[in-house]
Amino acid sequence: MHLPLLPLLASVTAGLLLTLCLRRLARHLFGATSAFTLWLCPLLFGAAVWLPAWPEKMAWIPPVVVQPALATLSMHGGSAPTTFHWLIALWIAGSGAMLLRLVVHYLQLRRQTQTLPMAMHDALRDSLGGLAHRQLRLHPAGPSVLWAPRPLLLLPSDFLQRHDEAERALVLQHELAHLSRGDAWWSLLAELVFALLWFHPLAWFALPRFRLDQELACDEVVLRASPTSRVRYAQTLLHSIGMDGMPVITPWLAEPQLKERLVMIQRPCPGFARRHAGHLLLLALMATSAMGAQAASPAAASKPASANMAYNVGHQPTYPADAIKNKEEGMVMLEVLVGTDGKALKVRNLANANTTHSASLIQAAVDTAQGWRFIPAEKNGKPVQIWARVPVQFNLAPLHDGRVSTKS
Repeated sequence: MHLPLLPLLASVTAGLLLTLCLRRLARHLFGATSAFTLWLCPLLFGAAVWLPAWPEKMAWIPPVVVQPALATLSMHGGSAPTTFHWLIALWIAGSGAMLLRLVVHYLQLRRQTQTLPMAMHDALRDSLGGLAHRQLRLHPAGPSVLWAPRPLLLLPSDFLQRHDEAERALVLQHELAHLSRGDAWWSLLAELVFALLWFHPLAWFALPRFRLDQELACDEVVLRASPTSRVRYAQTLLHSIGMDGMPVITPWLAEPQLKERLVMIQRPCPGFARRHAGHLLLLALMATSAMGAQAASPAAASKPASANMAYNVGHQPTYPADAIKNKEEGMVMLEVLVGTDGKALKVRNLANANTTHSASLIQAAVDTAQGWRFIPAEKNGKPVQIWARVPVQFNLAPLHDGRVSTKS
């Protein structure tokens, strides 16, 4: 397989570890909204695996021997594996099951929603920030945000009775912060990544912490807008009905989050400059860490380029007629830039004291090499460009004992 699955898994794991190690410190230094930026880290580390790698310095291809009536390619080719390992099949089956679970859960929950009564919408109009009626639904799992092509705000049928006017305003501010930040889509992305990493213990550990950091970021948004409402906000959380962490929705309160959210409410919100400095510093840290992880990938994971014998055997050099007439022979040393698709991107002649200076032989070798195909070099499981040296020996002498003359 050409997919760099193992390097990709290692990079995403490193990104998760970095996020889990730094999230509390970042929250303390820069606030919850800046700290939430750290959850880009696994994505950046994973993306770094797909970045183009620097070309390797040089690869050596076995020589091509050319005679007037016979052209022999002594290159050794190879073929990339084409079958999935059974572990890959198991991973695909598990990911498919997790994705199916998400779809079923979403469809069930969406089917259970009801249109919000207009009387309830009118009672909440001042706190909805202009949110359209079509984005509001009744559901017992509310207050929460449901993923959809257009995210929906779910409210319980007893929302007006459960909270007084001030509490309702704070809860809706929190949910509107989710919508304005695009948290429904971030949650969907997190669940999709989790479905792909279903076998990874760290993914099970990270997902609830991602949800918590998302809630803390929205709490901070609300408290920055209403700094005098800290006590009331804490009381609203304490009076709320908690629920277990659920896929497909982002609830107002998940039971395990209460303690950390109450602790965060007591801390002052960082100022504008501190928050934005935190965003920039954390993004720079993640980018440099991702690039460093890519640069530190072991060279042992590299695979050299080789000739595609199945193709090249039908594209052999022809001994030029004028060179035969003039009795010209010798070696042409070619340097070929092999692309990631195995094609020869550039071909050049490397002249030295041991190579021929015959223009006809050089041109014949260069012209033929431009049509050759190679099995590209790989680094960490992905194709990379590489310069390869290919000696092409033009020889007028006949074969003796299975060997060719190498005089030049």
